[in-house]
Amino acid sequence: MTELLTGAHLTDGTGTPPRPADVLIDDTRITAITPPGTLTGHPRRDLTGLVLAPGFIDAHSHADNAPLLTEPDTTKILQGVTTEVVGNCGFSLAPHTPAHADDHAHHLGRLFPPLPVTWRSFAELLRTTDTAGHVTNHCPLVGHGTLRVAAAGMTSDAPSPRLMQALLEEAMSAGAFGLSSGLIYPPALFATTGELTALAEVLGGTGLYATHMRDEGDHLLDALDEALRIGRIAGRTHISHLKATQPRNWGTLPAALDRLHQARADGHDARQDVYPYTASSTTLTSFLPTDYLDGGDTRTLDRLTAPNAHTELTAALTGTTHFDRILIATTPSHRHEGRTLTEIAETQRTNPVRALIDVLVTEQLRVAMIHFSMHEDDLEAALRDPHTMIGSDGLPPGNGGRPHPRMTGTFPRVLARYTRDRAVLDLPEAVRRMTSLPAETFRIPDRGVIAPGHIADLVAFDPDTVRDVGDYQDPMRPPTGIPWVCLAGRTVVEDGHYLGIRAGQRLTPKT
Repeated sequence: MTELLTGAHLTDGTGTPPRPADVLIDDTRITAITPPGTLTGHPRRDLTGLVLAPGFIDAHSHADNAPLLTEPDTTKILQGVTTEVVGNCGFSLAPHTPAHADDHAHHLGRLFPPLPVTWRSFAELLRTTDTAGHVTNHCPLVGHGTLRVAAAGMTSDAPSPRLMQALLEEAMSAGAFGLSSGLIYPPALFATTGELTALAEVLGGTGLYATHMRDEGDHLLDALDEALRIGRIAGRTHISHLKATQPRNWGTLPAALDRLHQARADGHDARQDVYPYTASSTTLTSFLPTDYLDGGDTRTLDRLTAPNAHTELTAALTGTTHFDRILIATTPSHRHEGRTLTEIAETQRTNPVRALIDVLVTEQLRVAMIHFSMHEDDLEAALRDPHTMIGSDGLPPGNGGRPHPRMTGTFPRVLARYTRDRAVLDLPEAVRRMTSLPAETFRIPDRGVIAPGHIADLVAFDPDTVRDVGDYQDPMRPPTGIPWVCLAGRTVVEDGHYLGIRAGQRLTPKT
């Protein structure tokens, strides 16, 4: 089936200025791009007044579980996202080993809603999700944290490097796009640089190491240096959600960008993604001292309920933690959602440390929070760097609650606030950061550019009205100004409404 797209201004993903053009789709691929009115005799779709761009690529997603949900996850497709890089921050759904199956479930339970794990290997996981079907295309990474749990459980014990390497080799052979790490999360935070380097060696000098670094605040540059050392051995380095957290560290991000620039000047392929917000979101347990996190959930809960826990945590957190900037986003019971720890403490007539302990214990550690910890000047500095792409970093779908609005608004927010309103990026460059740059970085085949022969993953949006709508109290509202999305030649969003078609697929990296 052919379709001729007419009337739009083509922004093809390369960064070149928009131009009037007609685009012909034949079945799943783009077959021609011509001046308006050149082609006749084909069914037409009128996109007058809209910008036609490649489908957006989310460089940092946690929607690994989306295919397994009964209800389709529409949070990305309604933003114009047609491809997601999943398995980030060291969390992938596979592999696991029988010896640590319970630990694997607990590890995933910190981030994902309850999952019926019916697989062991990475290949078995991919067969399961492929059978279920994808709303968007998925490019899976394999997580270091998941590999470590498979080898040593949720403890600080040194894992078997040979077992981790073998599991990584299997995942790469099955179709993983690279290795990810999340070095603030247990048990990955116990890993040495040597442990990570041994895994990087499996990637053979041509692979991708994507990392949520060990520190994004006081020791940002040291953590970046470690990431680059590991990435040089792997082949390529990708820094996840680059940021400088806490007010005392605001203004340090340009130094990190300089460090990345120097790495590229020295011949290393190093890039980064950001999300367009000054609040982060992760698990509330990330505020706990390291020794509280060793040994799994039961031991963590035992430490939190010990008589000395309040005194210890008060000493550890006082002076460094702004409790009024920590907003509870999602919990299993949905209590406290939308309130800060300071507000919860006031309601309970206690102090914020006791409130933190109470929330973690009553919710069995499964608490996601939003942390208002960054400065917009740093964010805009990162956005201006030509090697910065865009990632949503939203919570996995299916948790409910009040997740960070980046889950529904990341890509339209770049187009609205940072392109149209603040002019940090011009439109062609904004589109490039969301299309061809991540396609090149992750070696995603035949996507990211509108060109003959490429897959027809496309989005049409109104540059004057596109915007994010969700906020921190009501985050799940879809964006406006994105009326049409096409996946492999099939219309999946019409007039801003998802049509219920699972037209995505799991992709394999370009060799």
